[in-house]
Amino acid sequence: MMTLNTYLNFNGNCRDAMKFYEKCLGGELQLMPFSEAKMDVPANAKDRIMHARLVKGNLTLMASDTMPGMPFEPGNNFSLSLQCDTVQEAEKLFDALGEKGQIKMPMQETFWAAGFGMLTDRFGINWMFNVEKPMHR
Repeated sequence: MMTLNTYLNFNGNCRDAMKFYEKCLGGELQLMPFSEAKMDVPANAKDRIMHARLVKGNLTLMASDTMPGMPFEPGNNFSLSLQCDTVQEAEKLFDALGEKGQIKMPMQETFWAAGFGMLTDRFGINWMFNVEKPMHR
């Protein structure tokens, strides 16, 4: 089943913000700093949060920090994130919502996802598309 979540961006204070939201809303908070990423990261970004997820019942709030030096504008620091069941579903939605928009990251496999892509639609709304990799036990 496809779900739609809000994805927030912060400029180095994602950990503090998400711990605050956890305190206020309850739920389970997961934090992944850039230091755990399988990629080269500047030393001054290792403690920043690459991905955070707060879950309580049907509520899912996700977030990350920007990399140092990346543009950051409070008020425009969010995306709508579509969690899809299949790569094919994500690609279809990506193509549809991306028509006359701007592709930020083409749909592709990443170390965390079977498929992931980002775009800004023709109306200026930021979208993220994600298909989780199957869990191996």
